[in-house]
Amino acid sequence: MTGTVKIKLEKGFGFISREGETKDLFFHSNDLSGITFDELKEGTKVEFEVEVGEKGPNAKNVRLAQ
Repeated sequence: MTGTVKIKLEKGFGFISREGETKDLFFHSNDLSGITFDELKEGTKVEFEVEVGEKGPNAKNVRLAQ
């Protein structure tokens, strides 16, 4: 899936706005792949997989969009 970093909080997590979806996805800095949390900015285009966790769906393997 692809989307855009909507909100990035300094606590090490944020939310991704998914293309074609109304609900944003949570992501944690531990879920990044090939990029550091500091490299991400609000508005950055990313690719990711969706995983259903205890609190609902969240983004995994978040990386820069090609």
